[in-house]
Amino acid sequence: MSRHSKREEEERDILGELGGWLVYILLIIGLTYLIITFVGQRTMVSGSSMETTLQDGDNLIVDKISYRFRDPKRYDIIVFPYKYEEDTYYIKRIIGMPGETVQIRDGYVYIDGKRLTSDIYGKEKIKDSQTAAEPVTLGDDEYFVMGDNRNHSMDSRDPGVGVLTRKDLIGRAWVRIYPFDNIGVIRHE
Repeated sequence: MSRHSKREEEERDILGELGGWLVYILLIIGLTYLIITFVGQRTMVSGSSMETTLQDGDNLIVDKISYRFRDPKRYDIIVFPYKYEEDTYYIKRIIGMPGETVQIRDGYVYIDGKRLTSDIYGKEKIKDSQTAAEPVTLGDDEYFVMGDNRNHSMDSRDPGVGVLTRKDLIGRAWVRIYPFDNIGVIRHE
């Protein structure tokens, strides 16, 4: 074998190995893109509207796939885009379901005229009913969401947020990944 062909063979081996690495890296990037787009994404809680369930600075993984197979449920913690600010997402709890009528009277949530007594998340009496002072009847595909820290939350009571449709829901909060001393699956019910 001549010196020239040995060198060409080494170059082919190096190019083959580099090509293999390039395919591997592109595959990882492609899989990451698919996971972030269709399965889950990381988000960070900013603000106190979901205290005491979620804290300012908590990092979460949002499950973007389960609502493809099942309907959202009351008390699910969901993530949705804020329609007036690009790349801003809100995280709230579903309180009112499609077809229900939601109203806040005397500081308490009423669903179809009955006080929501199973709501263990909004512990304090609501001071400002906003649009929910009057009955809000939800359409077949609409949800009424609220923060757990009811008196410090911009949610469906506020006309800037309003009721959400199913297509507005990016996904449901699934796992807290930071802070490390509070890692775990997020309780919804």
